[in-house]
Amino acid sequence: MFTSQGEVKSHYRLLHRTIDSFESAELQLKHEQAQASFLRQGITFTVYKDNAGTERTMPFDFIPIIISSEEWQEIERGVKQRLKALNAFLDDIYSEQKILHDEVIPKNLVYDNPYYLKELKETSFPLGNHLFLSGIDLIRDEHGEYRVLEDNLRNPSGLSYMFQNRYVMRQVYPEFFKQHALYTLEEQMDDMRKALMEYSTNGSASTAVLLTPGVFNSAYYDHVFLAQQMGIQLVESPDLVVKDDHVFMRTIYGLKQVDVIYRRIDDEYLDPAHFRPDSLLGVEGLYRAFSQGNVAIVNALGNGVADDKAMYAYVPDMIQYYLNEEPILRNVDTYSLRKPEHRDWVLERLDELVVKNVGASGGYDMLIGPHSTNEKINKFREKIISEPHQYIAQPTIKLSRAPAFQGNEFYPCHVDLRVYAMSGKDIQVIPGGLSRVALKKGSLVVNSSQGGGGKDTWC
Repeated sequence: MFTSQGEVKSHYRLLHRTIDSFESAELQLKHEQAQASFLRQGITFTVYKDNAGTERTMPFDFIPIIISSEEWQEIERGVKQRLKALNAFLDDIYSEQKILHDEVIPKNLVYDNPYYLKELKETSFPLGNHLFLSGIDLIRDEHGEYRVLEDNLRNPSGLSYMFQNRYVMRQVYPEFFKQHALYTLEEQMDDMRKALMEYSTNGSASTAVLLTPGVFNSAYYDHVFLAQQMGIQLVESPDLVVKDDHVFMRTIYGLKQVDVIYRRIDDEYLDPAHFRPDSLLGVEGLYRAFSQGNVAIVNALGNGVADDKAMYAYVPDMIQYYLNEEPILRNVDTYSLRKPEHRDWVLERLDELVVKNVGASGGYDMLIGPHSTNEKINKFREKIISEPHQYIAQPTIKLSRAPAFQGNEFYPCHVDLRVYAMSGKDIQVIPGGLSRVALKKGSLVVNSSQGGGGKDTWC
């Protein structure tokens, strides 16, 4: 909100003036009203720890992140560029594999990847598109430059929180919106439904469903919200059946054919006849129906090979290879620990770096060197030596900070931004995104499962 000289930035001045007009007690009351609103609406997520699940409301901070129009246009262009390249990569490795033959990317990085599904080679994907909903995580470094921290191309969650943050803000803090002209979010769900239906070959008669693992999934609220807002049925595996290589939904009127499945179930659980036989979440015969072209499944199967943290380091090469362009949004510098020279260098500096498991998410199995104990650093040293291919390392970036109001006080917190994009025949970036904030003082981890919260994002 402020420059390094302590002056309020121009695009924050109106908001700062409005906040300054409130008494501390008024702000605390509004903060409590906002948290109560989330609780009443059941806006929750589940944290898994010690084999048990604890349901929590999403922590919320009322001071929005404001992105100037010039910055947003750059973000939008960068996200579209990145997704075009990532989709081209997925299309390529499941067909001609040119990028591997040209040795731009090491073959073993694809072939040894547990998310690479070799049986999909030469499979036809609707619209030639593997990405329906993507989430690109951005951070802002100490120089004010937006950089990509992570790509989420399988089942990115949190879109509902982005919409509900805005809803709660308008209900509890209407004063903030009087002098600001923002991109609206209301019509985005209609656009998302249209993009989803473009994957069907059945025209206006198409039926789409959202397939959820069920109420015990950590992102179940997300699934309910998206199904309701898009006007499609929310189904679990017992609601679907495959007959003659077509998928049908059970209804009180009998079976109804399903043309598009927006699945929120991981690949390995989708079909017990083809993947994990012990899966109780999937639908037997679903893979066969998909491979015959009788149902579209989005996001596409096999996407995990492209958003693996080890593959992330090669996305700038994909952009240059497929688009012949320089990346608009740069990566955070990344060291692959499968390379001996990188590994040796990193092992000497574990107390200075961030180390991540390439297959983990949500802030799990991650070392933040400067904030870790010697015991944890030594434990990660053993992990890296034992399974170097399983880890990457990055410098500890001085993440940008924004003011937060918690416990009746203002203090600075680290933030990042998840930008969502939906793809049908075209790519559309949803304005704003979900700003995630590390509400624990001094923390660098913004994930809600690790104590982080959310902010509204204005652009």
